[in-house]
Order: sequence, then structure tokens, then C-alpha cells
Amino acid sequence: MLEQFKAIIQGRVQGVGYRFYAERIANQLGVKGYVKNLWNGEVEVLAQGDKPTLELFLTKLREGPRLAKVTDIKVEWQPITETYSTFDIDY
Repeated sequence: MLEQFKAIIQGRVQGVGYRFYAERIANQLGVKGYVKNLWNGEVEVLAQGDKPTLELFLTKLREGPRLAKVTDIKVEWQPITETYSTFDIDY
């Protein structure tokens, strides 16, 4: 069954390749949605997939790329209102 979450990633997550990391991991796992930088230095991820895959994706998002330092992730599981066919970096 398709599930969805929106996550706000806090810490040193801009300027360290975090969006490209998230996109690469999402594509490896078959997760759909987007990742984008927010004006306040955080990163937003909207992800769709089956629950076990999304849980694994969240684990990878907590790790982040080598130069990142994730201090917190706020996750909100949501009903799906729009389905995505790819995972993209949103600018």
C-alpha cells in the first residue's frame, strides 16, 4: 500500500550535497516525491512508497552525506493527495 510522509531535516544540510544524496537514495529505493531547500536552512522531503521502504529511506536521510550533520528530522505521515512518478530535486 502506498504511503506518504513529509520530513523537515534540520542541521548542516544545505551546501553539502544533501539534496543530491536524497535523490540518489530515493531512486535506488524506488521512492517517489521531491526534495528541496527551504529559506531557513532546512531541507524538505516529500516521499511516497511502501511503509518498509519509506522507513529505510528515513534511516538514510538521518545519516545524510558525509559533509552533512543532521540534528533533527520532523516527520509527518500524511494522506496522499497527489501521486508522483519520479523523485526530483525541486528548486
